[in-house]
Amino acid sequence: MAVASVSASASHLPAALSSNPSPRSPPSFLPTPLRAGRLSAATGGLGLSPAVLLLTRKNGRRFPLGATARTQREKAELETDVAAVEESFPVRETGAPEGAADNDDDGALPPAEDVGWVVRLEQSFNIFLTDSIITILDGLYGDRNYARFFVLETIARVPYFAFISVLHMYETFGWWRRADYIKVHFAESMNEFHHLLIMEELGGNSELVDRFLARFSAFFYYFMTVAMYMLSPRMAYHFSECVERHAYSTYDKFLKLNGEELKKLPAPEAAINYYMNEDLYLFDEFQTSRVPCSRRPKVDNLYDVFVNIRDDEAEHCKTMKACQTHGNLRSPHSMERRVDETDAECVVPENDCEGIMDCVKKSLTSED
Repeated sequence: MAVASVSASASHLPAALSSNPSPRSPPSFLPTPLRAGRLSAATGGLGLSPAVLLLTRKNGRRFPLGATARTQREKAELETDVAAVEESFPVRETGAPEGAADNDDDGALPPAEDVGWVVRLEQSFNIFLTDSIITILDGLYGDRNYARFFVLETIARVPYFAFISVLHMYETFGWWRRADYIKVHFAESMNEFHHLLIMEELGGNSELVDRFLARFSAFFYYFMTVAMYMLSPRMAYHFSECVERHAYSTYDKFLKLNGEELKKLPAPEAAINYYMNEDLYLFDEFQTSRVPCSRRPKVDNLYDVFVNIRDDEAEHCKTMKACQTHGNLRSPHSMERRVDETDAECVVPENDCEGIMDCVKKSLTSED
């Protein structure tokens, strides 16, 4: 997936930075090779002199000597850093969802022959659409980073609103009885809401044109996501994964380019109120791959704030990936409860469905 270019001189930062922190490759859920994965200096990264990096011809095209070495070096660095990122926080050990043993369609990935061209078509469309949007944002914003982040965070909340709206409709018709999905999506929307408050405090919404573009895009994005989610929840979740993956990459590159300067700036009040709040139930709720209370970010300066936002986007990406397996999502706070036979009648059955057509089909079948 294409990663948007972020200028070394961030808006609202005093000046262009003279030093770049050593690059750290994104975690394993990001696509490789990274399309924007360039070394900061061709000679410095490999220790090669300019004379060695002469151009040679191959099949009528020109290639720099040492390109293969750079690729191998980047791959080695990626593997090393991915391991460091994955070990940075304890990951939740989860078993198969309840009922997975009784229903293969709910708890396990479908066989390769079942997904086939449909899934590939959905994912190809999502990647193309995401890349197109990124290209437009690149052209519009350039080095106006905070304005760009404001637009991204305004749009990032929309899918969770759409998911909740559709699930509430399904509940109204009696087609859906899985509370975990609505709880997690609401927690995700609250996390993105606080990201938005931070960008507003940094001045990302100071221009009328930026506010109009963000809100106008979000309006149409909402209805597009509703339609996509009703047609294919798997496709909608994958598209959200692509968006969150882009957000992670954008913030990660911004930190690499501006890290030293960001460490000198104070944290916004909105970030302190959110990450240092005594009640972090919703903060834990959207991180479905982690045990509750296992991640407590620090907020000493603006650099810490953007690290936290970047890591939040990584957690969103993991949750969206988990949602693509039907029935796989569970709230981090949910606990297995043993129900006595005398209390069995008090348990609400967990009805669910995959899209509007499946809901109608199951509804008609149950009535018969």
